[in-house]
Amino acid sequence: MSDPDSGVYLITGIQAAGKSTVAQALAERLPRSVHVRGDVFRRFVIGGRAEMSPDPSDEALDQLRLRHRLAARVADDYAAAGFTVVLQDVVLGAMLPYLIGHIRTRPLRVVVLAPRPEVVARREAGRPKRAYGPFTVEDLDAGLHRDTPRLGLWLDTSDLTVEQTVDEIRTRAQPLVVD
Repeated sequence: MSDPDSGVYLITGIQAAGKSTVAQALAERLPRSVHVRGDVFRRFVIGGRAEMSPDPSDEALDQLRLRHRLAARVADDYAAAGFTVVLQDVVLGAMLPYLIGHIRTRPLRVVVLAPRPEVVARREAGRPKRAYGPFTVEDLDAGLHRDTPRLGLWLDTSDLTVEQTVDEIRTRAQPLVVD
């Protein structure tokens, strides 16, 4: 692919970090693109869904890995059809290299949105959906910074608009070198 924006952009961060909004805005700036929302694969499970928690069950972890494998396959299929893919989901800790390992398309750019916890809490309070359940903003933010490998571009978007964030991604996100 000769298009400098080709491949897959993986956008992650904790809930209310701005992933959906930024991913949509990024996809809208690209000439031939799709926005894959990883959480849709969780919502497909109707009977027997095991939700993530601070102490997840084996079943919850199995379903999370399934969700990430499905998202990777969909991203790869869209990329094979000539689309630039913006894949967005909460991918933290060891799940980040797990998902990266299942995305075959290159180039692959990883972007971690990491606004300050007080900014995330304010965003969460101002939106109609509630994403946190048994988690707290502070716990997930601490886990993000403690447990998630420093892969790709990490952006503190606390003081950036959506447009500025997309500009930063398009300017600074580099293809990941994966063995």
